[in-house]
Amino acid sequence: MKNSMVTLLSVLAVMACKKKETMIVSQSTDSTVVTVPADSGMTVTDSITVSTTRDVKKILSEQDKEFAENAARGGIMEVMMGKLASDNAGNTAVKALGKMMVTDHTKANEGLAKWASEIGYTLPTTLDSEKQKKYDELKVKKGAEFDKMYTDFMVSDHKEDIKEFKKEASEGSESTLKSFASKTLPTLEHHLMESEKAKDIVK
Repeated sequence: MKNSMVTLLSVLAVMACKKKETMIVSQSTDSTVVTVPADSGMTVTDSITVSTTRDVKKILSEQDKEFAENAARGGIMEVMMGKLASDNAGNTAVKALGKMMVTDHTKANEGLAKWASEIGYTLPTTLDSEKQKKYDELKVKKGAEFDKMYTDFMVSDHKEDIKEFKKEASEGSESTLKSFASKTLPTLEHHLMESEKAKDIVK
């Protein structure tokens, strides 16, 4: 048995020398992967590959997580309410406001979803009870009544959004999320301005 092992090791050593192939060991901070030449006849039976997924809990602060989840739910609500405006609004300015909200917040939602996918963080995909209640209240309104409620809410909601996005841009821990917040701020400020214009028209 001992002689067989020695012979086997000798053969493998010769094969390696002839082919000038070596085992490659690549190491990162949290993984070790051993690659064996495909035609060497050798196999690795014990898995020594450690997941390279970053530990989300370590790279995201409570501020980051709270912001991301609020932004996700808020973005979903803005799109849903914007679509309502297309059907239920009586004023053309309110319909245009709703269309803008759908377009811009869909784009922002996609940007946030891309960030979450890259970092391995799961965002909420539905409204929380508070936002669902606001949506349900708006959904049953029509015409002038809808216009007033929708524009009132768009003004107050975007004021709150701007405050949250500014906080994340200055106090967040994860650089990509901070950048997302900073880049989205001008759009939210524009939304607030247009919401205030529409509110003045329908009051």
